[in-house]
Amino acid sequence: MKRAINLSVNGVARTDEVEPRLLLVHYLREVLGLTGTHVGCETSLCGACTVMLDGQAVKSCTMFAVQVEGSEIKTIEGFATNGELHPVQEGFWEKHGLQCGYCTPGMIVTAAQLLERNANPSREEICRGLEGNLCRCTGYQHIIEAVEYAASKTAGK
Repeated sequence: MKRAINLSVNGVARTDEVEPRLLLVHYLREVLGLTGTHVGCETSLCGACTVMLDGQAVKSCTMFAVQVEGSEIKTIEGFATNGELHPVQEGFWEKHGLQCGYCTPGMIVTAAQLLERNANPSREEICRGLEGNLCRCTGYQHIIEAVEYAASKTAGK
């Protein structure tokens, strides 16, 4: 039996009927068509499915859509504003923080939360902040540089 959920996704109010067992990641991808949130391991290990839930980075493969009733969700699609990349997105572009791109949405969401909490993190703090996100391609060096870039860009504003 489907259940109605009311929430906001990237600033847009939504009401949808969903199966109680539908994972949030599948709701975002299949119901809303927001395919920037990736399905990786489906066990919360890789972080590819990370989204912001009421300002907190969460792994959307670990939650049911019905659990986010009344919440505000921000996916990777909600980070650019008026055609301008978020500073972390710009950092990934400028510092070559991606290769295959599969982990990138989750990395960006997690890094954005890190910078909201700590505007000037050390390299060690960046590494710790990204621990729940796996990348199989880059070796992380350029990802760390991308976050440093974003931190310096936001500090200059």
